[in-house]
Amino acid sequence: MNYTDKNITLGKVVAGLPQAADIFEEHGIDFCCGGHRLLAQVIEEQGIDKNSLYESLQKADDERKSSYQNQGDDFENMSPVALSAYIDDKHHSYLREALPEASELLNTILRVHGNSHRELFHVYKLFGQLKTDLEQHLLKEETLVFPSYGQTHSDINETRVVIKELMEEHDAAGDILKELRRITNDYNIPDDVCGTFERTYVKLAEIEKDLHRHIHLENNILFLEKQNNQ
Repeated sequence: MNYTDKNITLGKVVAGLPQAADIFEEHGIDFCCGGHRLLAQVIEEQGIDKNSLYESLQKADDERKSSYQNQGDDFENMSPVALSAYIDDKHHSYLREALPEASELLNTILRVHGNSHRELFHVYKLFGQLKTDLEQHLLKEETLVFPSYGQTHSDINETRVVIKELMEEHDAAGDILKELRRITNDYNIPDDVCGTFERTYVKLAEIEKDLHRHIHLENNILFLEKQNNQ
């Protein structure tokens, strides 16, 4: 893959090189909801050292090619049925456990540290919205979209309408994740808090990382099958 190609998108890069997700996150690049954007344009807009970034991408690509560990992450060439099953098993299952766990942790630290860390009230509110939105979002995907990949006579136009809604919901979730990161100062742990506080922020950052990969697989790979299907 030619990463210096001015027409290559962020989504295309991560679809072909999943390891690029970590590299983009280190540079604050939104590759999931913003996967349609051109890499060259993002580099210019965010003032990123392009030579350093290209070098990191090429190094990851070379390491991937020389390793046998890459056999299970060729998402771009998975069938839609297999990819939707993977997303359900890997990412949906994870969220069903992680969201209530993080909610409980937030409730605990808000009661203990809310007086001295007022930002936790905003974090709690935002995460509550994210949790509620995602829970119905997962059901919509599993009920209305994922099954259509195994059907030969599904209504393609109706599915496209639902996919458009899902992608808009992805954007909304992405906005909440960005705001959570801003409010928590990139999940920086204050000096005057307990271990539960630290565990909470680690869990929130973990959810963010998983959602980035989850949304990328849907927006930039899986949903394209329906959008491009004539």
